[in-house]
Amino acid sequence: MVPILDVLIAGLILGGIYGLIAMGLSLQYGVARVLNIAHGEFIMLGGMSTWFLYSRFHINPLLSVVISGPVIFALGYLLHLTLFRFLRSKSANQGIFESNSILAAFGLLFIIQSLAKQGWGTTYHGYAFLNTPAEIAGAIFGVNRLTTLGISLVIGIAFYLFLARSRVGKAIRAAAQDAVTARLMGVNINLVLALCFGLGALLAGIAGILVSMTTQVNTLMGLEYAIVAIIVVVLGGMGSIPGSFLGGFILGIVGSIVTKFEPSLALVAYYGIFMVLLIVRPTGILGK
Repeated sequence: MVPILDVLIAGLILGGIYGLIAMGLSLQYGVARVLNIAHGEFIMLGGMSTWFLYSRFHINPLLSVVISGPVIFALGYLLHLTLFRFLRSKSANQGIFESNSILAAFGLLFIIQSLAKQGWGTTYHGYAFLNTPAEIAGAIFGVNRLTTLGISLVIGIAFYLFLARSRVGKAIRAAAQDAVTARLMGVNINLVLALCFGLGALLAGIAGILVSMTTQVNTLMGLEYAIVAIIVVVLGGMGSIPGSFLGGFILGIVGSIVTKFEPSLALVAYYGIFMVLLIVRPTGILGK
């Protein structure tokens, strides 16, 4: 029983982080229509900035959210308000815009990564925070890992309620369903799209903070997480926020099971799920 519980909880911990990452990407693509290949770099920025603040200034990683979070949100917001808004205005149709935005995101990936490498290098960095053991039904876990699961659940549920019940959330959902009609109803589309991109970057940054609390981070980590985010978004359903969150937990549990037997095959299993989904159910779990 203990080994099963160990794998299950480890999968939920990993899945919570995957869920936050995928929710951010799903928001950026489902509303702003930008398949942000550079999404992983915001995760990297969250993780590396948290390590830097903790190692240099001894700032509690949980407080890094109020320091790194607004900066990462502002970066994402301004990127859409300038770069992607310009690309949208210069594109003849939606398809051309989406193609151009992918190319621009690739450029952003290398720019952000190169700047981060100049400042922090490429070595792995880690720190000890809340790493005392805690027992759950005979299984031992670090308090830091259980904390990341709790934070992931709280933020994921809170963000869903924000989209479902707040006035801004309704404007975001309206823009996702029909941007033209939403504009006619008084929604500031440019502002909403930039807000979605900024919120997506913020969720990625928070996920990066949680990653840094449980494992070592470096400036080259972003692309792997971006690939995982794309797989989770397809698993949950393109543009579905609840589906992305649920898909994150499913993929986390699958990864935990595979890692139990052969850690090197975890990413292979993710790609396998991705290809099967594209063939059997391309709309994903909650996609339409």
